[in-house]
Amino acid sequence: MKRPLEMAHDFLAQVITKDDTVVDATMGNGHDTLFLAKLAKQVYAFDIQEQALEKTNQRLQAAGLTNVQLILQGHETVDQFVSELKAAIFNLGYLPSADKSVITRPHTTIEALEKLCNRLVKGGRIAIMIYYGHEGGDLEKDAVLTYVSQLPQQEYTATIYRTLNQVNNPPFLVMIEKLERYRHG
Repeated sequence: MKRPLEMAHDFLAQVITKDDTVVDATMGNGHDTLFLAKLAKQVYAFDIQEQALEKTNQRLQAAGLTNVQLILQGHETVDQFVSELKAAIFNLGYLPSADKSVITRPHTTIEALEKLCNRLVKGGRIAIMIYYGHEGGDLEKDAVLTYVSQLPQQEYTATIYRTLNQVNNPPFLVMIEKLERYRHG
């Protein structure tokens, strides 16, 4: 059985081509940025911590990849850089091995999600890994689930992939796909 993050990568890899622009909304240690850079034409990766940019840059240099713009800003500023995208990924929570008080926040995450959904091409996808075992995590989890649940079903499909029998708030995946065509009636 796949872990939620493996499922997130598979979900995005199914639609990303070498012609596409994609977004890593939460750069972190650069694993998702590297994954996206191997598939897409252009990656925009966001984080508010210098440490995230440094680690991600090292990872990209080691792989010889140059198709990434690392942006030391919150993901809610995505509209300043991207007008259209095929895919995006979020890892909500905090940067492992860093200051655990620096966390993603419900209001900026929802703002980023709104902007990304509006810029997502038909057939495009967004994967949201929700880590919520930290202080403030439940608020963000609830905000994301509320937002995604209210997306119009004529335009989007929203799905959840989650482990049911584990303790300690196991992370789970929310997947959004912008439908190819609108259904009427």
